[in-house]
Amino acid sequence: MSAVEAAAAPPRAWSQALALGAVAVPTLIAYNLPPSATFFNQAAALIGWGGWLTLLASQLPARIGRPGAGLAAVLAALGLMVLSALAAPLWTGAPWSLAWSSCGLILAAALTVRIGAGLCRAGHAREAFRAFCMALVVAGLAASVIGVIQVYAPGWADGQWLATTGFPGRAVSNLRQPNHMSSLLLWSLIAVVWLAEASALPRAVALGFALALLFGVVLTGSRTGALGALLLAVWGVLDRRLSTRTRVLLLLAPVLFALMWAGVTAWAHGHAQVFGGESQLHKGDISSMRFGIWSETLALIAAHPWAGVGWGEFNFAWTLTPFPGRPVAFFDHTHNLPLQLAVEMGVPLAAVVLALLALALWAALSLARRGAEADTGEAAQALATMPRAALAMVVMVLLHSLLEYPLWYAYFLLPAAFAFGVALGGPAAAEVEAEAAATPAERGTRPLLLVAMLVLMGGVVSVQDYLRVVVIFAPSDEATSLAQRIADGQRSWFFSHHGDYAAVTTAEHPSQVMAGFAGATHYLLDARLMMAWAKALDEAGDTQGARYLAQRLKEFRNEQADEFFAPCGAVASAASAASAPPFQCLEPTAPLGYQRFR
Repeated sequence: MSAVEAAAAPPRAWSQALALGAVAVPTLIAYNLPPSATFFNQAAALIGWGGWLTLLASQLPARIGRPGAGLAAVLAALGLMVLSALAAPLWTGAPWSLAWSSCGLILAAALTVRIGAGLCRAGHAREAFRAFCMALVVAGLAASVIGVIQVYAPGWADGQWLATTGFPGRAVSNLRQPNHMSSLLLWSLIAVVWLAEASALPRAVALGFALALLFGVVLTGSRTGALGALLLAVWGVLDRRLSTRTRVLLLLAPVLFALMWAGVTAWAHGHAQVFGGESQLHKGDISSMRFGIWSETLALIAAHPWAGVGWGEFNFAWTLTPFPGRPVAFFDHTHNLPLQLAVEMGVPLAAVVLALLALALWAALSLARRGAEADTGEAAQALATMPRAALAMVVMVLLHSLLEYPLWYAYFLLPAAFAFGVALGGPAAAEVEAEAAATPAERGTRPLLLVAMLVLMGGVVSVQDYLRVVVIFAPSDEATSLAQRIADGQRSWFFSHHGDYAAVTTAEHPSQVMAGFAGATHYLLDARLMMAWAKALDEAGDTQGARYLAQRLKEFRNEQADEFFAPCGAVASAASAASAPPFQCLEPTAPLGYQRFR
């Protein structure tokens, strides 16, 4: 560490504490309030990262140099996403509250990437990355312990401090999803590798941590986790800068994973327990409905290749497009990042964004291969392996993004952005260090510092704003009337769509609150909302639209709609009908499309 770095770097204890708040705390929160099961996790990520980025940004010099080609490509890609999100309400009818939420998260990611890269240029990245990796290890080990409890002592999971698993015999940690837990643990494994290489963890301790984390991945029963173990082996093959012992451990990761899997399966058979991972391997649909949703996404892309269906509008367009053999779940995402961008942004713009991200990945790979050329000894090993470990984290979450959508969660998006920034930062420049030494008094007035503070404030404000809709679904004893709570929720900055949902689904005559459908339907169309919407259209005299919605709902074969369609069975079984069948029992007689309902 240079004299400038030592003088400018934030105190290690403060940086580590804030890193824990940014990285670990959001993954450990089990308590949430309706209507969202993950809001407090996401808000904690925004608040935690806002706090840590504020500290890190305060240490950056006056000028950290122009962004390199890779960093510029990432920022340009994120900028195009922001523009797409802002444009969506103008032509799709989506509520502005959803656009603001999307833009806020994307801009927070851009800030995180920029600061991560800036730390490298300013010579502070090693300490920040050390704090980041330590926080990941804490998060991963805690998640592993929670996972063991969920699988072997599920009665201990109370839903408040320890989340209950909705997947029998599979660990989900407090993230509530097996694949999310597996990705977190794989990140933690990469962090352990780097900490061991940087001599920040004793080798024996690192080995114990790695085995515990890998066992946690096995308990998730995640096939994505198994692919991640293979990716660790690929890293061990390609990265010759790693020590021999570390490379051997990485190469053995798939073997150890298979042995642990076999051991857990044998234990489950011998003790009359359920290991959910075993049932995953014997599923009739190995893709877990992904093949179906991908096929239908491609059909939507073919129908709307140029401008797409609009940012955040996949669920709306897909649900309201006829797909008789569709998956029965109400999907709000394609479970594949390239397809998601293509269907919502259009093929040309999505191609530009993907090309920019590919350019950034290539630039990060080039920097990782270059390593630290000027340093020697322990510092050289830490600096040389840091961008490689960071790049491994990015590649790991991109692999997950080909099968799900982790980057739509702040507690994955922001750590991934930080790792990408470190991978793209490059070595510290001598002129930057000289400038930092010459102008120390200016460090507290940087634009990045102000934006980081805005992220922190935005996270706090979002919690206050969210509580305005919580009282609709979980009222206290002193709460006002439902109508008053709904009206207040509809004035929320970021969550008005939840107020709209409550308004239209609780109304005796939903046509009297027709305006609420303009917001609620663009967040997530589910059975309850579609039934209310169809009834509202029928009451308003739009029988064709009501019939169309009912037929789209029928494709989902959802149990909540059984009563809604019950009259159709009675009419069909009757010898003759005294009156016309209810609207939900008939097909529309005019051709309609999803655009008609915007």
